[in-house]
Amino acid sequence: MTVLAEPSKTTMQKILDAVERAGNRVPHPVMIFVYLILAVIALSAVFGAMGVHVTYQAYNPATGDIEPASTHARSLLTAEGIRFMFTGVIQNFMNFNAVGVIIVAMVGVGVAEEAGLVKALIRKLVVVAPPKALTYILVFVGILSSIAADAGYLVLIPLAAAAFISVGRHPLAGLAAAFAAVASAFLVNILIVPVDGILTEITNDAIRLVNPTRSIDLAANVWFSIGSVVMLTVLIAIITEKVVEPRLGPYTGDYVVPGETGLSDDEQRGLRYALWGMLASFAFIGLLVLPPGAPLRHPETGAIIGNSPFMTSLIVSIALIFLVSGAAYGFGARTMKHTNDVIAAMQKAITGLAGLILLLLVISQFIAFFNYTNMATLAAVSLGRVLQAMNLDALWLLIGFVFVVFLLDLIITAAIAKWAIFAPIFVPLLMQLGVEPEAVLAAYRVGDSPMNSITPLNAYFAMIVTFAIKYQKDAGVGTVIALMLPYVIWISIIWTVFLAGWHLLGLPWGL
Repeated sequence: MTVLAEPSKTTMQKILDAVERAGNRVPHPVMIFVYLILAVIALSAVFGAMGVHVTYQAYNPATGDIEPASTHARSLLTAEGIRFMFTGVIQNFMNFNAVGVIIVAMVGVGVAEEAGLVKALIRKLVVVAPPKALTYILVFVGILSSIAADAGYLVLIPLAAAAFISVGRHPLAGLAAAFAAVASAFLVNILIVPVDGILTEITNDAIRLVNPTRSIDLAANVWFSIGSVVMLTVLIAIITEKVVEPRLGPYTGDYVVPGETGLSDDEQRGLRYALWGMLASFAFIGLLVLPPGAPLRHPETGAIIGNSPFMTSLIVSIALIFLVSGAAYGFGARTMKHTNDVIAAMQKAITGLAGLILLLLVISQFIAFFNYTNMATLAAVSLGRVLQAMNLDALWLLIGFVFVVFLLDLIITAAIAKWAIFAPIFVPLLMQLGVEPEAVLAAYRVGDSPMNSITPLNAYFAMIVTFAIKYQKDAGVGTVIALMLPYVIWISIIWTVFLAGWHLLGLPWGL
């Protein structure tokens, strides 16, 4: 009997294997954040005792102006700090939006999954989509999912993993491709998304420090964003098929792969019912949004997009659509026979979140403690000043700015919070060097996104680890980091080169 030798691994594959082994030896994610909390407490005491502080120009959301600001390191080992740590535990957890988003979304998604709608849709997708285009379709949808806030994390990522396994491909490759699309390409879209309005307003306030008569509008980066979406769709799909999947090899886990892709008569009927349920949901939400004076429009401006009740409650609308469509599928396909089955599906979905909720409780305390100490602001301003002092020309300063944002994204994941610090520093500086403010905002989009898929401070990182364990029992933090590192490295390099090329060619950034 001839034993076939395993194909030799490339250097990159060996490095990623080492990263995975090392990462999976680290303690449970809950303990990782406990240790991080202890480190923050210790560092805050040291910096507080040293009187570390910075002064800078910052955006004031209360007044809408750029104002002088000063930030001091705050120790958690003072009487005030200890009071904050003990009295704020419950409020810190309640203020952690990811908890509510996950629970509300999973109420609807859980019904759709338990009824069998998700599996039926995946099988339908596999039948309809050309096999060579499946990766590209899932990545493209993942990038566009930022229009629906966090729905991409909750819906598309597990769907992509299931779609891959349905066609005999490794589910972790599908998970990684979707995670990269949702997280590492977050600030670009072919549409104007809610966060664009806030970023634009902060940019305009920074512009006025140099030129009070100039401003940019919501579409200031639209051409660059569309170009980035096309480029990133191709890049992420290529990384998945040429780097990630070869390293993973054939799937040998014990998760059961569906044996057939065709749909039974019951499933076909269920999909028709689900379509009717989805259309009814759209009609109901449309009545709450489209007519003049509708309750989900902005009560003063009447706006639908931007800071409106509709956009604020978008995750509720998505949960409702999945809930109604899932229940309709269940009754149509006869996988559900009573409303009690729908309630049971909701309960099962929330029960499955127990471990994740515990982890989010600890993460919420770490983020609250970290924010209290002001160490993120101190780091951002200090790095910005180092870059200023390097006296680079416009292009290299733009690239250096991207690199600084890369680094800060590991500890400040909120895009708006970072831009509120960086815009007053870099927009005036680069404008004085002849760089358009639209280019600075585009550079920020490039710098803010790639690291989102490997930073543990991403509120959904732990959930991705949970998804991975479903298909590979020994998966851990190291598994996910090793999966995502190729995306982070290549997206960071290629997207920065793409930005530099756009700048050098003088292409229009937007309308």
